[in-house]
Amino acid sequence: MKKLLTATAATALMAGTAFADGHGKEVKIGVILGFTGPIESLTPSMAAGAELAMAEVTESGMLLDGAKVMPVRADSTCVDAGAATAAAERLVTSDKVDGIMGADCSGVTGAILSNVAVPNGVVMISPSATSPGLSSAEDNGLFFRTAPSDARQGVVMTEVLMEEGIKEVAVTYTNNDYGKGLADSFQAAYEAAGGSVTINAAHEDGKADYSAEVGALAAAGGDRLVVAGYVDQGGSGVVRAAIDSGAFDTFHFPDGMIGAQLEANFGSEIDGSTGQHPGTDSPGVAKFSEMVGDKFDSTSPFTPESYDAAALIMLAMQAANSKSSADYKDKVMDVANAPGEKIYPGELGKALEILKSGGDIDYVGATAVELIGPGESAGNYRQIVIDGGKITTAKYR
Repeated sequence: MKKLLTATAATALMAGTAFADGHGKEVKIGVILGFTGPIESLTPSMAAGAELAMAEVTESGMLLDGAKVMPVRADSTCVDAGAATAAAERLVTSDKVDGIMGADCSGVTGAILSNVAVPNGVVMISPSATSPGLSSAEDNGLFFRTAPSDARQGVVMTEVLMEEGIKEVAVTYTNNDYGKGLADSFQAAYEAAGGSVTINAAHEDGKADYSAEVGALAAAGGDRLVVAGYVDQGGSGVVRAAIDSGAFDTFHFPDGMIGAQLEANFGSEIDGSTGQHPGTDSPGVAKFSEMVGDKFDSTSPFTPESYDAAALIMLAMQAANSKSSADYKDKVMDVANAPGEKIYPGELGKALEILKSGGDIDYVGATAVELIGPGESAGNYRQIVIDGGKITTAKYR
């Protein structure tokens, strides 16, 4: 900070306050994810990924003249907009976070954005909220996501199924913004490619018995059942009922269904089933996996995206020379995209040093980050197949 020896006491006080607001010796980043709820088996690895980036930056000592980064966790529940909003409000008003890594599920993310982030002017970067509706949400330039929109996932699902020779499917989706947005996106893309959707029906989470839903799906028929649900909730309930009744024996799983819990729930019962979730085979994901080692599951869906979301918040702060969202929100797209030196996991200290000296970076990160349009990922996907009861990689798209 420049010092003017002739400044008045009042001017000096104002400058000191601005410095304290912009720098401080501590940066707090909220980590709001569904630690309870229908994707609770995925969120521990997601949080760990984000917090790994924060620890890396703190250890470097390069952020805003040596600021330490403190993660503050909060539970979005994934599905309860009221609870998520209250949790986010506490992050902002009580914990005084300087940015939010999250939320996770689309409905609660939209609620936090409109009810907390925008009114309080706080940047939030979601690693996993994929509803197409978020692309046009009023966000005052505060909202970004390192996961692609489900408008893209619907196209990828179509490509996978068509290449598998599956021309007719039944679709069930969890009855919320994520499920309906993805189901509608998929149906539009699939039918445009010549496929037929026999039924596109919602299911409610939290039920003990899904035999009625499966009965309707079976009556409509189809070569495969597409389950746009949650692995820790109704999605798995529908799959269990379908297997037990013999209605379907192979399935197609979008991102909310893919995780270690899917293997635990069904094992080889779902062999031959397919799916996809955001992912890449870029050099960055290999570096990320090497960094993580056996600390947590680096391949769990949205875990690399969480590392990248947290990293982008901190890099944007450095580019703006401020931890104030009003200052650094305009730097997120700059640090995420070309031009500049490419930055991979494990190189955040190097990136901070380049930015401090006035240089440019192109953050590639763990997921080959490229932010387009309204600040969302352009979209890379890992295509999976269940083989021997295990989730295996077919290819990347």
